[in-house]
Amino acid sequence: MATPKILVIPGSTRTGSHNVRLAAVAAYEFAQAGVEVTRISLADFPLPIYDADLQARSGIPKNAVNLKRMIGSHHGVLIVTPEYNASVPPLLKNAIDWISRVQDPHETRNQVFRDRPFAIAAASQSRLGGARALAALRLILSACHANVIASQLALSFADQAYDDMDRLKLQADIDALGGLVRQLIDVSQRMM
Repeated sequence: MATPKILVIPGSTRTGSHNVRLAAVAAYEFAQAGVEVTRISLADFPLPIYDADLQARSGIPKNAVNLKRMIGSHHGVLIVTPEYNASVPPLLKNAIDWISRVQDPHETRNQVFRDRPFAIAAASQSRLGGARALAALRLILSACHANVIASQLALSFADQAYDDMDRLKLQADIDALGGLVRQLIDVSQRMM
């Protein structure tokens, strides 16, 4: 069976972000599982706040097209989101909003979301571990017709979750991340 390419997208660009840290741990786990993995930063794809009038006047920003094509060049995607006010941060929501507007001539709307599986994870210092953001992100991606896998990770007490080597400490967290990694790889292979 062919080896899938997995894209890891942290939904934060903040220095010291627990979610950027979790994205790095997840990328390492994908690499250990023998798949090709790419981890990006949304800071490399700056976008204006989505506005239909702006789109009508200026078209879709080049960074939205580039980000959509980055997703399209991978077989599976993991998004690691912070939780802002029980939802996803504006940076991530805005990126998804713009990507959903990009349609190449040979594609149907939101084809980039339909053609590959998505996995979701969150890290938070709270007991809930970003679970409310995961529910919101699952809803947003589903509205774009994405295939969001069942496995997800809500990393609680993220400020205490890592050892000195930046690995997850608790076996339950290690197992949850491993299950997510395996399921995304399996579904990606089946959809290739």
